[in-house]
Amino acid sequence: MPLWNIQTPIGAYTADQKKAFAKDITAAYTETVGIPAFYVVVNFREVPEEDFLVGGEPVGNFIRIFVDHVARQLETAELRAWASEEFEKALVPHVKDRGFDWEWHVDETPMDLWRTQGLVPPPAFSDAEKLWAKENRPIPYDVAAS
Repeated sequence: MPLWNIQTPIGAYTADQKKAFAKDITAAYTETVGIPAFYVVVNFREVPEEDFLVGGEPVGNFIRIFVDHVARQLETAELRAWASEEFEKALVPHVKDRGFDWEWHVDETPMDLWRTQGLVPPPAFSDAEKLWAKENRPIPYDVAAS
């Protein structure tokens, strides 16, 4: 699961703009590594300018993104560089092209510390995970057989 927490100035995005942003983030994962769309969670948090300080000064045009990865790990420098480029591409129309300053980072949690709907998620690229992606929901499977 990637969880994107996006801190924005108040009113930075309309509901439709948030949905479009979240769809592009989701596509960055589903179209490149094939994870189920329901793994991708995006939360927008609006922060008043007086509570959003950079270098000790209030800012009204800054977007800060915290990403938690669980379903996939970026284990090599090459994968991290590739993913960083994919993330930046997803951000361009929603952040850069709209004149915002931005910063993001990724934390990675071991997959064995994650459950969804009480189920152990299937291994990456397994038949069970492909079924989850096709059905876009968790489905019980034989963990021992995976």
